[in-house]
Amino acid sequence: MGAIESTGVASDAALREAEQLLFREAWLLDQHRLDEWLDLFTEDATYWVPLERGQLDPWNTSSIIFDDRTLLQIRVRQYTHPRAHARLPAARTCHQVGNVMILGSDGSELRVGSSLVLVEYRKERQRVFGASVEHRLRRTPAGLRVAAKRVDLVNSEAELDGIAFLF
Repeated sequence: MGAIESTGVASDAALREAEQLLFREAWLLDQHRLDEWLDLFTEDATYWVPLERGQLDPWNTSSIIFDDRTLLQIRVRQYTHPRAHARLPAARTCHQVGNVMILGSDGSELRVGSSLVLVEYRKERQRVFGASVEHRLRRTPAGLRVAAKRVDLVNSEAELDGIAFLF
């Protein structure tokens, strides 16, 4: 596991460890390995996709998605349920994660910023989404885990026409 320097600045090893977690998360989503993806999250994790640019919190304004771990589990079950007709056929996706940087650390958690380009192909149609993402990664005995994920879509205020995948 990468060490975090006492100055609060993440070491190169911590950055590499964070990158590997984000890359693994993207790969699991693209492979539809949603149970393994869910295992990357802590029990108290949140998953947030704000509706408005610069939205400060998920409680005073509507969000596209704001899930705790229980709601994430339900979302995964819905995606994988054989009678989830609205999600058939399943979307094929390519999550491209880049510009990964440590935004802050406190010794037990890292704030990690990244950019995301997601390509979705479903029902003979291809769409591209761009986003700035912030993860709060917590050090656990099993390694880094996602304590919070915020996905700020470039086009969050546009008509999204049914999202049948996870960011």
